[in-house]
Order: sequence, then C-alpha cells, then structure tokens
Amino acid sequence: MKDAFLTPARYVDSDHPSIVSLATELVGHLTEDKEKAVKLYFYVRDTFRYDPYRIDLREDALKASDLLNRESGYCGEKACLLAALVRAAGIPSRLGFAKVTNHIGTKRLEELLQTNELVFHGFTELYIENAWVKCTPAFNASLCEKLGVEPLDFDGMTDSVFQQYDKGGAKYMEYTHFYGSFHDIPRDFMLTELKKHYPHIFKMKGLVTDNAYFLVE
Repeated sequence: MKDAFLTPARYVDSDHPSIVSLATELVGHLTEDKEKAVKLYFYVRDTFRYDPYRIDLREDALKASDLLNRESGYCGEKACLLAALVRAAGIPSRLGFAKVTNHIGTKRLEELLQTNELVFHGFTELYIENAWVKCTPAFNASLCEKLGVEPLDFDGMTDSVFQQYDKGGAKYMEYTHFYGSFHDIPRDFMLTELKKHYPHIFKMKGLVTDNAYFLVE
C-alpha cells in the first residue's frame, strides 16, 4: 500500500525534472531515509518564506514544481513540495489537511479571512522505518522568531505538526478537524471547503489587492 505513495501525481509532480534534479542535489549522497527526510524538511521550511497572503489555487500554480520558481508559499504549497521531493528521493509521502485555529493570528490575516480559523491547512506525512510520521514545513524560522514561537523541529521519527504554545506559554495554535490523508491535493474538495468558510472571497471572483493575492481561476 505504501508503494502507491511513491508514484507522481498531478500536483505532487515528483517526476518533474526540476524536482528530481533538486532532490538528487540535496540528498542524492545520503543513504538513510530519515536523513533524507530531515534534510528536505529543513530545506523546504526555511528556503521558502511562509506567505498566507498569496494564495493561487489555479491548477498549474498548485504543482510542487511551480513553487521552485518563487521565494514564498503558503502551507499547502510547501507541504506539496516536500511531498514531491521526498517521493523523488524514494520515500513514500502523503498530504494531510486540517482546520486550524490560530489564537494569536495577525490582525491583517483575520481581517482578510474574517475569522481566526484556517481551513485546509496542509502538512506532509512521510513513511520512514515502517511508520507514517507527520511534519509541517510551512513556518520558516525567521517568521517564528518574529511571532515569538519556536520553529518546528523534525527528527524524521516524531510527529511535528504545530506550535501549541508560544515562548511565553500562551496557547498559539490548535487543530480542530482533520480532513484526512491524500495521495495528491484534493483540489475540488479543498475549494468546496474554502468556499464554505470564506464565501466573501469567492463572491469577488478571487481577490487581488495591495495586501492580498487570492486567485482560483
């Protein structure tokens, strides 16, 4: 069953030449899956800045290989890229999605979404040493420092999915609902949930302003 999660997909395009080349460059010299996974996790976490204000849900933009042309991405994009890179390195991967409540979310983001609930937050699941392990490469270290939370570490064996508390011990984030695990981004399902929770954005046929960029078609 796990071998099915080694195959390329429409969005987790692990067979794309740029993905294959980058995975080979970063971990081609390593032999242990755990070492490869950790190396690729930190690469995706800190090379691409987390940006929830640029959401492009058009089909080509959702492909993992597309993120390689940019300097930033949101959680789903970064999770998809990590999934593609580890598949290219020979490690089975899945995508997980959840609803997340951000207790100290920025005012700007809450004003855009009209809530502190983040729908279809993405993370990655990797099959390492006969077990699935979860990790979230979304939040780069410099952003975490700015927000006063510890960046998520990952050792390749232990789930690392969210910062529950900030450095002062105040509640920071919690997962309120899991949508499940998927071989690829379930775009239709994701759009349905986003339309349900953020209808104001879709009523505008997408949103492009000085502060946000949200495209669907």
